[in-house]
Amino acid sequence: MEYVKRMETVSAYGVRGQREKFTKLQIERRSPENDDVSIRIDHCGICHSDIHTARNEWGGAEYPVIPGHEIVGTVEEVGPGVTRFKKGDRVGVGCLVDSCGKCEHCKAGNEHYCRKGIYTYNSPDVFTGRRTYGGYSTDIVVKESFVLKMPENLDAAGSAPLLCAGITTYSPMMKWKIGKGSRVAVAGLGGLGHMGVKIANALGADVTVLTRNQKKADEARRLGAKDVVLSGSMDSLKKHRDEFDFILDTIPALHDLDLYLSLLKPEGAMVIVGLPEIGHNYTVNARSVVGGRKSLAGSNIGGIRETQEMLDFCGKHGIVADVENINADYIDQAYLRTVNSDVRYRFVIDTNSMRD
Repeated sequence: MEYVKRMETVSAYGVRGQREKFTKLQIERRSPENDDVSIRIDHCGICHSDIHTARNEWGGAEYPVIPGHEIVGTVEEVGPGVTRFKKGDRVGVGCLVDSCGKCEHCKAGNEHYCRKGIYTYNSPDVFTGRRTYGGYSTDIVVKESFVLKMPENLDAAGSAPLLCAGITTYSPMMKWKIGKGSRVAVAGLGGLGHMGVKIANALGADVTVLTRNQKKADEARRLGAKDVVLSGSMDSLKKHRDEFDFILDTIPALHDLDLYLSLLKPEGAMVIVGLPEIGHNYTVNARSVVGGRKSLAGSNIGGIRETQEMLDFCGKHGIVADVENINADYIDQAYLRTVNSDVRYRFVIDTNSMRD
């Protein structure tokens, strides 16, 4: 693919180094080509992945880093080949902005498995020859096939985290066929966990939250959980051995996987969606899975088709994230508060605060 020569300058917030604070920057975006959609970004959620990347905690960061893959905005312009969107539409952009479109994964609607997939930020950009820049900015241009239709009935800011937290929790529940009568436990009640509770509840599951924090019990029930188990209490955990069909593990730090696996029914599954820093590795006793033919699995996001399915599901059930809206000059404080679990449950940047 040839580089696009027409470029436009837009405002963004990013970091120039691993230990740098966020500052306002000017970056280049391509002008829309034939199958492109030009989007005025209205809101962008802050994901823990943004923090890991900005601080290079997962490695591979190339600066400047402009994070953000929970993007909600308004179509400003479309290329002549675009058929699904028009000016004024509310749209979203998630974790991916391109893929090869030819491999078995792309053909199956699993673009997130494509070896040539291009992520929304800090990924090789075939258009500029540099790295992709994410949604902490005023505007973005994305291929039509990677743009999503946002439900108009949902709050725009509250729907932004659906583009990552929503699909990250929805996808494994679809894979393991969670539905009415399923006994589901959600480990951790943060940005991912609270979405997991809402979605599992809407699917008809009997939801329990596993948390070390007694103060979160009332919050968990408000979100749709029927029960709360204190994971720091061995006596409490023993009462729930072999109880759950499915455990969604959203905890982004090392913890005792064997302890949680003991709560699964025989042939149950525990799926990890929260990741610790690189170099912090889990250990698992094989006996924790062999005896009951239990499954320990991982899951990331989902493909474009499944992400749209998730958005439509959330629109039908009125599901959005619980968010705290902030201006761009508060990003550094928001990162600190997120790491300290001092947010219920996602920060969302009002990108209008970036405009001159």
